[in-house]
Amino acid sequence: MNTIDIRTVNMIQYLQPLREGGSLPAIVKADDGFLYVLKFRGAGQGKKALISEFIGGELARAIGLKVPELVFMNLDDSFSKTEPDEEIQDLLKFSVGLNLGLHFLSSAITYDPLVSKVDALTASKVVLLDSLISNIDRTAKNTNLLNWNKELWIIDNGACLYFHHNWETWENHLTRTFPLIKDHVLLPKATSLQKAADEIKQIIHSAVISEIVSKIPEDWLLSEGDFLNPDEMRAAYITFLNAKLVMIHELVKEAEDAR
Repeated sequence: MNTIDIRTVNMIQYLQPLREGGSLPAIVKADDGFLYVLKFRGAGQGKKALISEFIGGELARAIGLKVPELVFMNLDDSFSKTEPDEEIQDLLKFSVGLNLGLHFLSSAITYDPLVSKVDALTASKVVLLDSLISNIDRTAKNTNLLNWNKELWIIDNGACLYFHHNWETWENHLTRTFPLIKDHVLLPKATSLQKAADEIKQIIHSAVISEIVSKIPEDWLLSEGDFLNPDEMRAAYITFLNAKLVMIHELVKEAEDAR
């Protein structure tokens, strides 16, 4: 198993907001010289969206899907002081500390279900991944997929694992399937679901899940009024993902029936 090594960089320049994203991510430059799409801890869904983004992205990478490199990115308080736009100023002020960056894929184009090509196994892996992590946000309206260098790239997993928005009821989600898969943009092309499930089961096991969850910054697991402490949250993410893995054949059947 490859160990997951997430780099930490510092933001040195705020370049432009991406206003099509509800949480107002931005293109920024880091001190390693690269451009990133930065997801801010101070945005709407806060640190929980960063955790979803991180877990979803690293699981996608583990099963062989293309995902831009994810980095932890430090943001200091100097940027909010020079930003003229009040909305962005507030976002920068509330995001001081560790945020999440995705390597910016220059000149990538948004996946278009009518034009873009994707092979059946890749489509099936994305569909099953999104069933496993209960990702409600990969629809024709908002694909959260890019075409770059003639390959399909996975971005924006921030809406998955939504059970963590209410820790008091998280265990109710352990045995649920994912009926919303019927709206998945890649479902019509996902004709190799069984093969995808077999591959995923070979690659993803408890140790892989634990390794990914162990890399979540402690600071992201600390929120006022949370029902669980950080160790209990990590254990919950691991339990949830293992439970979904056990149900993968049910999820295959649900997706096949929906298709």
